[in-house]
Amino acid sequence: MTRAPRILLAGGGTGGHVYPAIAIAHAIRTLEPEAAIAFAGTRDHLEWRAVPRAGFAIHPITVSGFHRKQLVRNLRLPWRLARGFIQSWSLVGDFDADVVLGTGGYVSGPVLMAGHYRRRIVVAQEQNAYAGLTNRLVARHAAQIHIAFPEAATWFPEKKCHLSGNPTRPELTRADRQAARAVLGIPEHAQVLFVFGGSLGSLAINEAMLRHVAGLLRHEARFVLWQTGRLYYERLKPQVVPHARLRLMEYVHRIGEAYAAADLVLSRAGAITCSELLVTGTPAILVPSPHVAEDHQTRNAKSMEKLGAAVMAWEQDLDHVVTTLCVDLLRDRARLDHMARTAARAARPEAARTIADQVLRLAGWQGQKMEAAA
Repeated sequence: MTRAPRILLAGGGTGGHVYPAIAIAHAIRTLEPEAAIAFAGTRDHLEWRAVPRAGFAIHPITVSGFHRKQLVRNLRLPWRLARGFIQSWSLVGDFDADVVLGTGGYVSGPVLMAGHYRRRIVVAQEQNAYAGLTNRLVARHAAQIHIAFPEAATWFPEKKCHLSGNPTRPELTRADRQAARAVLGIPEHAQVLFVFGGSLGSLAINEAMLRHVAGLLRHEARFVLWQTGRLYYERLKPQVVPHARLRLMEYVHRIGEAYAAADLVLSRAGAITCSELLVTGTPAILVPSPHVAEDHQTRNAKSMEKLGAAVMAWEQDLDHVVTTLCVDLLRDRARLDHMARTAARAARPEAARTIADQVLRLAGWQGQKMEAAA
C-alpha cells in the first residue's frame, strides 16, 4: 500500500443509520490512525450535528425521499436526485475515496452510485432484518454487504453477504449491574423494568404507561425506569404522580447503565435497539412501530423472538403487555435468565471492528496495526 486508506461514509436521516457509520469510522481510526475518513450527509438531518461531534468532517449532499402524503412535493424530486448525484460524483473524486461505505438512508444512494461509476469499491451495511430500499438498489454494485440479521441475506447476493452484526457503542458492555443500580438508587434485590420508545419517544407506549404505571409500582420490590422521549416529557411530567420507585426521564444519556440495571426492557424494535439488547444480554418485550416504512421493526422483533432473546407484542395489546406480560416475565427469573443467555450468545460486540477491518483491507491495508496488537 503506497498511501493511507481513504474511506468515505454515507448514512443519514435517523440515528439507526448515522450511529453505526460513526462507530465504524471510530473503529477504522483505531485500526489505522493514518486513514483519511470523511462523511457525506444532509444539512437538515441528524448526521449534520452528530458527525462533527464525533470528530469527523462531513460534506453536504442534496437528497430527498419520496413524499407519500404530499405528492406535490415530489415534483422537485428528479432535480434534487440529479443534483445529489452530481455533488456525490464531485465528492468521491475530490476526496479520492478508496472505499465508499453506505449505512442506509436516502443519502447513501447517490453517494454509493457515484462511487460505483467512479470505479471505487462500494460496501453497504444493512441494520434491519428487512433490507432497506437504498441497499437493495445498490447491492449488485457492492463488493460486500454487511448484515445484522440472518433474514436480511434473502435480499442480497449470497457471496457478498457477511453476517457482521450492528455496530454499537463500546460503553454498553462496560456497565456493571451493581454499580448501575447504585447510581440509580435501586437495591440489588429489586425487579427493574426499563421502558423507552426511542430518543423521541413512543406515544402509544407512553400512554399505556401513564394508564398503568401505578399498578406496576404496587409491588414493593419493583422499580420502573421510564424514558418518555423528547417529544413527550413536558406533556407527561405533570400527569405522572411522583413515586420513590419510579425514575421518569426525558432521555437516558448513559443507556448502558439502564440496560445493566434492568431485568426486563419494554421498547420498540429498531435495529440498533435490538443489537444493543443482544450486546448487553437484556431480555425484552418488543412492540414494533406500525408507522415505520416497510414495517421493518416487525421483522426485527420476529427475528429476536425466534432467537429466544425477546417476546414480540402488538401495539394494540399494550394494555395487556404492561399489566400482565411485563409482570409475568418479571416474576419468572428462570425465563429471564434464559433470555439473557440467549441474547448474549447471539451478540456481535465486535461488529464495528469487523466491518472496519474488511473495509480497510478492501482499500489495500495489510492489517499491520491489528496484527501487532493481537
